Amino acid sequence: MKEVLCVGSATVDHFLTIELPFSAVKPGDKVLAQDFVLHTGGGATNAAVALRKLGVQSALLTKLGRDHNASFVQKELQQYHLTNACRTRSRKNTDVAFIVSSAKEHNRIIYVHKGASEDLTLADIPRSLKVAWVYLASVTGHAFPVALHLAKLVERKRINLLFNPSLYLAEQGQRTLNPILRSTTLLVLNKEEAQAVLQRKEKKMLHLLQGLQQLGPKTVVITDGPRTLFALHAGEVYTLTPPHVPVVETTGAGDAFTAGLLAGIIKGFSFADALRLGAASASSTLQKIGAKEGLLSMAGAQRFLKRHNLLVKTHVR
Repeated sequence: MKEVLCVGSATVDHFLTIELPFSAVKPGDKVLAQDFVLHTGGGATNAAVALRKLGVQSALLTKLGRDHNASFVQKELQQYHLTNACRTRSRKNTDVAFIVSSAKEHNRIIYVHKGASEDLTLADIPRSLKVAWVYLASVTGHAFPVALHLAKLVERKRINLLFNPSLYLAEQGQRTLNPILRSTTLLVLNKEEAQAVLQRKEKKMLHLLQGLQQLGPKTVVITDGPRTLFALHAGEVYTLTPPHVPVVETTGAGDAFTAGLLAGIIKGFSFADALRLGAASASSTLQKIGAKEGLLSMAGAQRFLKRHNLLVKTHVR
């Protein structure tokens, strides 16, 4: 039996680096790229690979097209011995993303095209859902009913649900997301996404945590980039400040953190140590181009944590 089924998108990420600052580029310009790299991405594949590298048996449910990009994704998944529970293909192209980074400004613009992933249907869900966890990344567009159905299914089957929505999905607000949030065991999102779900520009992390937990999730974790993350678990508030590492590219760091956290929970770590594992996984990913390039094995994560003293604090609510 697989321990986790990761549901969401699979993309082919095109990383372009330019030397110019974005402010120096205007419509109609032809800009010479300094570097170009191609990798796979998407919430489902990123999480499934990260979990597998940390020793957790995972599979994924994602819709691919019938194009060359689908073959590129499939080939990489085979390297990690990952199976896709979705047996059908979409007539649309596999999802793609173009990440354009400025070497001058250390900033980026991401262009995303949602294609095949939005064609995931209820018929694509495995009839026999024998897993301990469902990791639900963003499922948008015509595929959103799949997320709603899975929320009902996990509740009926007493399967744990990790919900990690993107900003696209968070902006649908709590009214749309309530059926999922009520079934959620572990909610992980960043500060902007937390504000979007609650539809308020609340700045205090504790208020965001409490507001989200009232919607149903047993545990809520809110990240804030390089700043301190906050979590509400078993009646206690936890904080952790990520280590300072040289940042090359941020794509996939959120997926790496979330997968590391879940791996720690599945492995029986204390919640504080699971947070540390997540932070280690994310920090390593930040130092490479590509969402999967810096992912750690459990041994690699333990070595990272020996080099970096990550202090987790608990606070009275």
